[in-house]
Amino acid sequence: MPDSDDVRRIALSLPETVEKEAWSMPTFRVAGKMYLTLPDDETSFAVRCPILERGELIAAEPEKFWVPPHEASSAWVRVRLAALEDLDELRDIVVDSWRQAAPSRLLDTFTGID
Repeated sequence: MPDSDDVRRIALSLPETVEKEAWSMPTFRVAGKMYLTLPDDETSFAVRCPILERGELIAAEPEKFWVPPHEASSAWVRVRLAALEDLDELRDIVVDSWRQAAPSRLLDTFTGID
């Protein structure tokens, strides 16, 4: 099962990602835009997710994805680490969120991570 160390390692492997503490938790940013947060309990993480797609995602896999009430109006979704299948699924989720925040100059040259 992936853990918070895996989240951090994958996030920091992405181009121009920096870790910055905000709201008393680690956040990960590219070009100044936040794309991932790792709450204190480290059993889940939050990523960018278009609001229009979020409802379908949660309905399809409610054991994996959810949104706390205070984040209902934001374009973010929480992901339970224990519900992830493997590191590949974790990587896909983190990379997708990074792509939503990264500037086009990075997207044009990004080919993935090893």
